[in-house]
Amino acid sequence: MKVSRNRAGSSKNAVRAIRTTVLPNGLRVITEAMDHVRSVSLGIWVDSGSRRETPAESGISHFIEHMVFKGTPTRSAEEIAKSLDSLGGNLDAFTGKELVCFNVKVLDEHLPAAFDVLSDMMLRPMFRPEDIEKEKGVILEEMKMEVDNPEYLVHETFTSNFWRGHPLGQSIIGNKQTVKSFDARTVRNFYRSVYTPGQIIVTAAGHLEHQQVVDMVAAEFASLPARVPRKQAGPPEPQARIVLKDKKSLEQVHMLAGVPAYPVAHPQRFSAYVMNALLGGSMSSRLFQTIREQRGLAYAVFSELNAYRDSGVLSVYAGTSIQSVPKVLELVIEELHRLKTEPVPQEELDRGKNHLKGSVMLGLESTSSRMSNLARQELYFGRFATLDEIVAEIDAVTAESVQATANELFRPAAMGVTVVGRLNGLRVGRSQLAC
Repeated sequence: MKVSRNRAGSSKNAVRAIRTTVLPNGLRVITEAMDHVRSVSLGIWVDSGSRRETPAESGISHFIEHMVFKGTPTRSAEEIAKSLDSLGGNLDAFTGKELVCFNVKVLDEHLPAAFDVLSDMMLRPMFRPEDIEKEKGVILEEMKMEVDNPEYLVHETFTSNFWRGHPLGQSIIGNKQTVKSFDARTVRNFYRSVYTPGQIIVTAAGHLEHQQVVDMVAAEFASLPARVPRKQAGPPEPQARIVLKDKKSLEQVHMLAGVPAYPVAHPQRFSAYVMNALLGGSMSSRLFQTIREQRGLAYAVFSELNAYRDSGVLSVYAGTSIQSVPKVLELVIEELHRLKTEPVPQEELDRGKNHLKGSVMLGLESTSSRMSNLARQELYFGRFATLDEIVAEIDAVTAESVQATANELFRPAAMGVTVVGRLNGLRVGRSQLAC
């Protein structure tokens, strides 16, 4: 017997036609009907990701994401690729710190055929030893490509030091030693421990009928046995480390400074989102205008807010010359200090809030983004907010709440800094971070 619950949110200006069904084994099916489109996006989400890996398993979630594309008992890797191409659809997957997703986007009439391919991949991967050996080579080449990207390198170096000793600090892609150690037994054991119905959510958005989606999912996944999921590591302890990494092959120096921030469901998250937009989230932001437009010290400069279940980090990135690093860091610290000590002018605050509201609303116009939103809302909040609710939360942010958030987050003793490039003896001290 399937259990259904209607969790459609509604308000005066926005109604989300969301329905949820929970299969007896615990797998959740969530849909949102969008009658004005002809496409459907469907994702199979695993509440896992690199955060559930031990140090010896680092990269295995990403590795399995690759391996499910390598064939099933009835489909080769080539046939999987051709199946979606022949439907004119898209097939994709990604691994994050706290989740893995496999998804398709097709015309509504092709959803059953697309789901047949996707579920076959997810439920019946072969994990052949010869495929595993070949994929090790592919991922080792992916590592080389990523390390050659200095923006990626500075982010990974920062993260590994900021969350040192915790799975959040491990690279999603893993490292050479762990990837080389993977074999069929290791891969199968991790797959069985994580790909359990209680940790799987199927979300779909577009021109669809909820019951049709439920019936398709039940036909494939209802027999999947319920298992006790492997435990996830507890909250990390941020470490405010200053790391200088000399890489002489780079022409630019890449800097990342970050502080602990709110978890994804924190009550003050909207103040942090608005503050991030004002600081470095757009072309009109303070960092962009001050460092790039007024001083011409960097081509790329921005701030970003990454939130997880029980932790988060707000960081500022800049790519500049070795001569300009001290000045860029000084200007970043000045802007953090200004947010702490001066209320944001109303006009600037309104601009930041409007930018954020526009990003949210425009981001929910496609079936793919709605499908993704359903999964994240379920995983992190257990409910579905309407656009009106989100807009109201953003509108409720005040200059005082932004200033309070800045004072709570921007603590010099908690700030980590990573600098990567041809450093020529560059030094960064804690005294330079006083904001």
